[in-house]
Amino acid sequence: MPIKIPNDLPAVQILADENIFAMTETRAITQDIRPLKILLLNLMPKKIETETQLSRILGNTPLQIELSLIRTKTHKSLNTSEGHLRAFYDTFDEVKNDYFDGMIITGAPVEMLDFEEVDYWDELCEIMEWSKSHVHSTFHICWGAQAGLYYHYGIPKHTMPNKLFGVYPHKADYAQSMLLRGFDDVFYVPHSRHTTISREDIEKIPELRILASSQKAGVHIIQKIGGRQFFVMGHAEYDALTLDAEYKRDLAAGAPIRMPENYYPDNDPENEPIVNWRSHGNLMYTNWLNYFVYQSTPYDLKTLDK
Repeated sequence: MPIKIPNDLPAVQILADENIFAMTETRAITQDIRPLKILLLNLMPKKIETETQLSRILGNTPLQIELSLIRTKTHKSLNTSEGHLRAFYDTFDEVKNDYFDGMIITGAPVEMLDFEEVDYWDELCEIMEWSKSHVHSTFHICWGAQAGLYYHYGIPKHTMPNKLFGVYPHKADYAQSMLLRGFDDVFYVPHSRHTTISREDIEKIPELRILASSQKAGVHIIQKIGGRQFFVMGHAEYDALTLDAEYKRDLAAGAPIRMPENYYPDNDPENEPIVNWRSHGNLMYTNWLNYFVYQSTPYDLKTLDK
């Protein structure tokens, strides 16, 4: 089944070129189907890139998805045109009376700030609190995962001596999880971050369960028991050249950056990276949508409770 996305969103043509079935709003209104309503809170500076990556991965499922986009009103984007934001994004005030089957909260390049120093922190807290009663299952990514763990459970983030940057092998800590159904014994995930969370802090919270981790990258996936919340530290949605672009951007700017680990063949940036995370990324999101959204969401979303 297709993912339904707004008419004229740049992702429409990109996904069409990749043979991913994306249905526009105009066509979707002719279908008598109750689609899964997914809300994307896009905190990334390059919003078109992020919305395309997540549309691609959500569109690779057998379920019909209706994707809505929101942004924070307390932060002005410097990397995405105001025209694009006005055309395709709502603010929280415009959706807060609605209910959603699922929600994705992305990462953001603010991890070196204390949470309370982020200019939209109060607004994000309001959205995360609202999600407990208006969203069936919420999927937090990278800094969004750290923010969610801090807000909901008081778990702090910790600055690492060096940036974690590259593609790393992971294993299941809780192989019985439906989110990991079909995963190989070892699977690879890109990471790009300066901060981390402590396994010991997570294990103190009885409602949380660590599903997967990496010897080098640390804890990767945390689930609230019951599946209403997931916290994912890596970026399974990344394109082949996302890390490459970040590396070359920082090099050109003279910023301190190490070559991404386990990424370029022979550690040569002139070599095309080999993608070894795409299948597991698609499987993770498909499992989330199937087992923790579609299979358990109420038909009438207004019956959701905390």
